Order: sequence, then C-alpha cells, then structure tokens
Amino acid sequence: MTQHVQPEAAFTPTPGTLEKTMASTTSGLRIIAAIEAFKGLISLAVALGLHELAGRNLQQLAETLVSHAHLNPASHLPGIFMHAVSSLPDIDLSLLAIGAVAYAIIRLVEAYGLWKGLVWTEWFALASGAIYLPFEIYEMVVHTSALSAAVFALNVIVVGYMAFVLRSERQVHHTEDATTLAGAGKANEPSENR
Repeated sequence: MTQHVQPEAAFTPTPGTLEKTMASTTSGLRIIAAIEAFKGLISLAVALGLHELAGRNLQQLAETLVSHAHLNPASHLPGIFMHAVSSLPDIDLSLLAIGAVAYAIIRLVEAYGLWKGLVWTEWFALASGAIYLPFEIYEMVVHTSALSAAVFALNVIVVGYMAFVLRSERQVHHTEDATTLAGAGKANEPSENR
C-alpha cells in the first residue's frame, strides 16, 4: 500500500527547521542593519559638513584648501577642483543639510528596527532597496564603473534577502496557524474514554 503525501505537508517546515531559519535570518538582518546604520552615520557626517559650509564663500574655501595642501592651483587636478567649485550654482547648503539629516534619520530608524526584528522595517527595507534598482541600472548603463556595479549587486542581494526573510516569516506564521488549527481540531474531537 502506498502512502499519499499531501503537497502542503511535504513543504511545511518542521519546528527545528523553523528555529534554524529564524536564527539565520536574525544574523542576516543584523548585517543589513549595520549597513543601514553605516549609511545613516555617513549621511549625518555629510549633513554636518554641509551645515558647516552653509553661508561660506566656497570659492575662497577651495582656494584655501589648495593652498594649505601646498598644491599648484594651475596644475591639472587642483585646477579641476577649483573649476568645479567655481561652477557650482549659488545654492543654499542648509537645505541640502536638512535633507541629509532626514535621510540619516530614516536610515538609522530602519537600522534599529532591523536589529530588533520589527516586521514593518523589513518591509520598508525591501521597498526602499527596490526603489533604487531602476536608478542603479540606469547608472550602470550610462556610467559603467566598478563602483556602480558593486552598489547594484549589494542592493540586489539586500532586496533578495529581505524578500527571503519576509517569505520565511510568512511560512512560519502559516505553519503556526496550521498547528494551532490542528490542535484546536483535536481538542474538539470526541474522546474514546468519555
């Protein structure tokens, strides 16, 4: 006599498998949290730098930097730097600093939530990573470089991993619900000893 295995039961993770999966996803989430915290801290440093530069004469500051580094302003690289600073539009760096602070706060909150295993931050990490993919593809096509390829690859890994984590959690909840329902069904069955 052959036994018939139900397809759902064949792919339902066992409790031991669930514990291993959840433990591995926790360490992966903490790695991603560390990456997000790093991005947040870098953004905060940029915001502080922009705030420091706000209201200053950037051309004069660039000339001071070149002079302090004992570089010849007429040579190639310092000349490029001086030209880039002089061609900057007259922008308010305070607004850029505020934007960098907002980005830093978002990244740091996301890092905290991923570290603590908050589900909404997992969804946020998936969405915020996926939203950059078209722009990163465009950047790789237009300005091909090792850096743009590495950033794209890292983002694909993060988005794929977040999708895996969310799917694993969905399977865990599905299994827990099925176990609860099965337990409730057995509790309602008539007992032979009654």
